[in-house]
Parts: sequence; structure tokens; C-alpha cells
Amino acid sequence: MRFEQLDLNLLVALDILLQEKNITRSAERLHLSQSATSGVLSRLRAYFEDDLLVQVGKKMQPTPFALELQGPVAGVLATIRGSIIGRKTSNPEESERHFKIIASDYIIQSLLRHMLARLAVIAPKVTFEFLSPFAHDVSILAKGGADLMVAPESVMVDNYPNQPLIQDEMVCVADINNDRIHGMLTEEQYASFGHVSVGIAKTSMLSIEKWLFDKMEANRKVEIITNDFSTILYSLINTNRIAILPKLFVEAHAKEKLVKIVKLPFDVPPLRESMMWPPTLDNDPVHRWLRQHIVDCAAPFNPS
Repeated sequence: MRFEQLDLNLLVALDILLQEKNITRSAERLHLSQSATSGVLSRLRAYFEDDLLVQVGKKMQPTPFALELQGPVAGVLATIRGSIIGRKTSNPEESERHFKIIASDYIIQSLLRHMLARLAVIAPKVTFEFLSPFAHDVSILAKGGADLMVAPESVMVDNYPNQPLIQDEMVCVADINNDRIHGMLTEEQYASFGHVSVGIAKTSMLSIEKWLFDKMEANRKVEIITNDFSTILYSLINTNRIAILPKLFVEAHAKEKLVKIVKLPFDVPPLRESMMWPPTLDNDPVHRWLRQHIVDCAAPFNPS
């Protein structure tokens, strides 16, 4: 179908090409050959009179004009899926949707794994792709690059629909054989130990990190910074380092007898995690169905 001389099918291809920045991966998602996908890109270049994607070394990089197009194109397609096509889906469990979710390994291991196990049985055709919150921020939702984001309450944006999911306790964790700690840390010990933190440089998606930085950075020696929670644990094993992590995450790993939970000498605020999604998907029946399953799986972790 053409609209103002534009083949609307090309918009789907453009959206995928700008997401993947790779002909081979785009071809797989479009169910086309690589040569056919290259031909689609050539047609898009001719229509927009712009290169759109340029080969730089082994990677393809979007042009400034392509970056301007990415948000509007993704928004139009999301609206079509949510407001038009989505309403035709009478049974979400038969859907073949592919959901991209921004979530940390903490959220995947503590919460979303329960949702994945449930949907593997009742909706086996639904597929998922997880994106790291340390590599993607809220802006990817506006560009249509993700369907859902699970993050601390402080990250939620006013103009985006969101819903609280879980509240977790922050605890201190140390190597199981760290014999310098017995029962409870003193303030002097807390200041003397090296710390492992999650984030990029001094920026973190974990709200407790900002609180610690604002309140106690002068008394905290951050020696290692990682981009996921699992690495934190393995970075302190067989050392005297400590870290502050969500309790649900630590309890799952404490069963392996590699780490132990230690009482902090001060109180820290709870970690509240919420999910947020693009407004264009708010009324999408399949998306709404997915959100409800996530809420259901989160229920056991909430204070009564």
C-alpha cells in the first residue's frame, strides 16, 4: 500500500533496520534474504534522498536524518499495532508478539523469570528480548526501541503510564569467608572496606546508589564498578569487599554458600521498582495482558 508515494511496508523495514543497524539481523527479522533487504534499504534511500545507514568499519551507523526519522516511524507503527492490529487479537495466548523489555539481571532473576516460566506454558509463541538498563535509558521507549521498562520508582517519567511492582529491602553482602565481619558492620568497618557498585562511572540506574552517593560518598571507597548485579557478587568473592544489593537478589545467591548478608550500621531506604511503557501501547490488548501477568507475578513480593 502506498501513501503519498511511500510504500508503507517500507516503514516496517526502516524501523527494523534502524534498530538492528545490520543487514543480516534485519533480514532475519523481516524474513527476507540479505540481498532483498539490501534492496529495501536502497528503495528507502531513494525515497528519502538520504543514505540513512552508512557503513563505518564493520558496523552501520544511522545518519542524522535517520535518527530524526526513528522516533516518528516507531511511534506510527506502535500506534498501528496497539490501536488497530492489536484490537483484532481476541486471544493473547495465541499471539506471536516479540517483546523488548529493559530490565536488570536483578529484576529478571527475582521477578520476570516467574513470568517467563508461566508464559512459556500458556503462550509459547510469545518471545522476549531483554535490554540492559545500563546501556539504554527512557529515551528508547520514545523511539519505539522497547515495549516496557522495569526500573526504580525514581526513574519513572510523568508523561508515561507506569505501575508499581515490588518493594525490596537493601542489604549488605560480603564473601562467606570474610572473617573480618561478625554479625553486624560498624561504621568504621563500613568506611574501611572496599565497595563494589553497579552503574557506569558515578551514574547508576539503582536509586540506592544515588542515595549513598549523596549521603555517604566521603565514607565509601568504591573500588569496582560493574554493569550488572551478578558481577557484583563475583567481584567480592574471596575478597574483603562489600556491596549493598536488593535482598531478593542476594537471597537467591546466598543459597550457593558463596556470600552472606551482613547488617548495616545505618538504615537505608527501600528499593521500589515499577514498570513503565510508551503511551501508544497503553491500550494494546496483548501488551495489557503481558503487564497483568507481570503484576500477578510481583504480588507475592509486595508488603501485605
